[in-house]
Amino acid sequence: MQDETKEPRRHRGIYLLPNLFTTAALFAGFYAIVAASRGDFDTAAVAIFVAMILDGMDGRIARLTNTQSDFGAQYDSLSDMIAFGLAPALVMYEWSLASLGKLGWTAAFVYTAAAALRLARFNIQVGIVDKRFFIGLPSPSAAALIAGLVWVGADYGLPGEDIALLTFPLTVLAGVLMVSNIRFKSFKDLDLRGRIPFVAMLIIVLVFVFISIDPPVVLFSIALVYALSGPVASLVSRYRRPQRLPAPPPPQPPHAGEEQAGDDNQSAR
Repeated sequence: MQDETKEPRRHRGIYLLPNLFTTAALFAGFYAIVAASRGDFDTAAVAIFVAMILDGMDGRIARLTNTQSDFGAQYDSLSDMIAFGLAPALVMYEWSLASLGKLGWTAAFVYTAAAALRLARFNIQVGIVDKRFFIGLPSPSAAALIAGLVWVGADYGLPGEDIALLTFPLTVLAGVLMVSNIRFKSFKDLDLRGRIPFVAMLIIVLVFVFISIDPPVVLFSIALVYALSGPVASLVSRYRRPQRLPAPPPPQPPHAGEEQAGDDNQSAR
């Protein structure tokens, strides 16, 4: 009798529906690069956020329609590398980092390489780590952090080269967080199919209204808060962890010198 608790087996075929969303996410990432090369940074940043939405849908559609496959998993990983690894780095480079010369493209490469390492580590850790947490900052969140800043700057007419001293460390930091061992909440334990109270639905509506007021600022703020949540939670857990007092040393036997002195005293008597 087979174990019914095993995860559903991935099929070998190629399914159209989930791969359509993966292809659309790949196209959005590619289009972000094209838009940045012609100086349209607003469109480039929006395209990366569109890729995030499409990437979040393909996996859920595959699970709902039971069309999971090894091909889809590998294709999704390659799409993520373009949309969330290469595209944000090149968009940030074209907008701001190019003014720093070699330092600029070095920071962009660090981010791209970190995204590749992050995706490779994620692929080999599927089914091993706790699904409630990500190990390292997820690449879509890192892309939202980079694209969000570009969108804010472009929307307010702020030249990227004027804040290169800010974008350089932010790009490197996003890359470092991706390959770190810091845990980030995945929110995969949320029950999206269960019933929710009316107040929760009202809060969701207010969130969308809040985002519509100023999408670049709000989305960048959300990405920044999430990126900082992992290190802050890690520091808090270390601070609250009870410190174990060192065990008392075992009782030491009398020194040989003291025993010898006692024997001498007894012999002197």
